[in-house]
Amino acid sequence: MKRILTLTIIAAIFSACGNDADDTDTTAPQIADAGEQTCPTDCYECFRGETIEFCYTFTDDTELGSFNIEIHNNFDHHTHSTSSVECEMDGKKTAVNAWIYNQDFSIPSGQTTYTPHITIDIPTDIDTGDYHFMIRLTDKAGWQQLKAMAIKVVSEEG
Repeated sequence: MKRILTLTIIAAIFSACGNDADDTDTTAPQIADAGEQTCPTDCYECFRGETIEFCYTFTDDTELGSFNIEIHNNFDHHTHSTSSVECEMDGKKTAVNAWIYNQDFSIPSGQTTYTPHITIDIPTDIDTGDYHFMIRLTDKAGWQQLKAMAIKVVSEEG
């Protein structure tokens, strides 16, 4: 009887210390439109010297972690294949002073939904043309979601 009680206690201790599969985050976070405020969107046109008002909604079933925004030229017409929208593109060209933007942002702890509003300044002296705007969202468990869209930088409004 004493042996059965000891084995029962040991089994209870091991089961209490084990991982519960229901507590494991196995779902990637989501990047969703933020309604009318969503910006930028596919084929978005912006102007040197102006700003991009970034707004998307991020969600996760457990907890969000951080996100990154990257902007780089697409003068060679490469693709990241996250959108089925095809935008009108300029001809291929060689970069002289292409815009490169790469910024990490933290998300406050404990958030499962977050809608950042960020203003990104567009330099006045960059090459105009086709660019990719990429959002990388990572949750606390390390799962990542990517959204890439084509944008175009032009020299002046009008």
